[in-house]
Amino acid sequence: MWITLVLLVAAGIAFVATSRAGYETAPYRLIQKEGRFEIRLYETLVLVSTPMNGGAQNKSFGRLFGYISGANEKKQKIAMTTPVFMPANEENEPQEMQFVVPFQVAADGAPNPNDPAVKKVTMSGGKYAVLSYTGYSSAEDRKKKLGELQAKITALGLTSNGTAIYAGYDPPWTPGPARRNEVLLKLN
Repeated sequence: MWITLVLLVAAGIAFVATSRAGYETAPYRLIQKEGRFEIRLYETLVLVSTPMNGGAQNKSFGRLFGYISGANEKKQKIAMTTPVFMPANEENEPQEMQFVVPFQVAADGAPNPNDPAVKKVTMSGGKYAVLSYTGYSSAEDRKKKLGELQAKITALGLTSNGTAIYAGYDPPWTPGPARRNEVLLKLN
């Protein structure tokens, strides 16, 4: 009985962890890696963005999902990508939710959104310090992980500018231990 339960849980976690493998991921070049810390070089990315209005993730996700489902000027269906970016405000709480537009769609000219609450934006290219972590990303977790990232940046003699960008890679039903989250800071 226990062995069956353990095998089912392990299979479920493996399925969820590999389910994100089918999505295009925002491209970057890895410059440095040390455990959960990385320095990445991103090119400028085209994104679609919507306000989170006090942390209302479900409505934000729904608006962006509508865009990729065809609620755009071309009625074009657009593939889901990873991660979902959530830029923070000065208090380091997520204020927007953003989907990365797939490379080819961006190159061909991403269609304009029909919903006035959804905007096409860019994430500026450059070097970003990144700290990966697992679990459900609560406000307390985000604050702690951002502090760890800032401490690592300082220890390496680097400086960052701007506010944090949080990133999530998994659907909401993914169990905490299998979830992939990140906090990013752009380096000077």
